[in-house]
Amino acid sequence: MADNKVNPIDNAMGLLRLRVVRGINLAIRDVKSSDPYVVVRLGKQKLKTRIIKKSLNPEWNEDLTLCVTDPNESIKFFVYDHDVFSLDDKMGDAEFDIKPFLEAVKMNLQGVPDGIVVTKVKPDRENCIAEESSIVWKDGKVTQNMFLRLRNVECGEIELQVQWIDLPRS
Repeated sequence: MADNKVNPIDNAMGLLRLRVVRGINLAIRDVKSSDPYVVVRLGKQKLKTRIIKKSLNPEWNEDLTLCVTDPNESIKFFVYDHDVFSLDDKMGDAEFDIKPFLEAVKMNLQGVPDGIVVTKVKPDRENCIAEESSIVWKDGKVTQNMFLRLRNVECGEIELQVQWIDLPRS
């Protein structure tokens, strides 16, 4: 008998490669420092960076890939301080609305000059973007670099690079 489970990749729009570049001025949760890592969530997907020991300005430079099925879902980021003998401490959270990015992906950009700014996303009360962020057409791909200001914490930002990966259609 055939199994009727739906493969999430079947209704995927494409893949989002997130490079979690670094944390900036993160909150202190241990004595004088923290051992931060980032958890990224999109729908039921959950990915995690490695832990960087004793750093308030960690450099992860880690690529995490998410499968995008719903353009209305935002990507959520949670920064934690790793603790050995107790629950990990929260170090803030942030959110990224992928709609403006997906709008740029849908445009037919073949033949457009390399490095052209497709659109800009401005910081506002609805997003966690710390400064204006450009969505750029570069090397045949739509990319965006951004700084997200962490919420529910006294300080801290995370730097991200986002890149779209089309799925081959059968």
